[in-house]
Amino acid sequence: MIIDKDGNITIITQEKTSVIELVKKLDVVYSRFKNDNIIVSLTSLKPIPLEEIIEFLQLSNTHRKSKHSFVVVSNKVNLDDMPDEIIVVPTIQEAYDVIEMEEIERDLGF
Repeated sequence: MIIDKDGNITIITQEKTSVIELVKKLDVVYSRFKNDNIIVSLTSLKPIPLEEIIEFLQLSNTHRKSKHSFVVVSNKVNLDDMPDEIIVVPTIQEAYDVIEMEEIERDLGF
């Protein structure tokens, strides 16, 4: 797990272990970046089944309730199968775009 910071955005990149292991690690270290927008990059992993993406759902819901963005990046999932409760995009740039749009919506009170 590689953690980078870009302003108020924390980018977590997973390179080797499973998504389930990553979610467990994130739960442990969550307090370190709970006040940032979070991008979880899974682009270097093999194709990821829907069941593994759903592992992020609880963490995503918790983070979004605190008025911060949580975006998963993977180009190896079927985006049509993703539930509406979790944001999954194919590129890092799209993750930045989603965060920017959500920040504008929060500023406007939506």
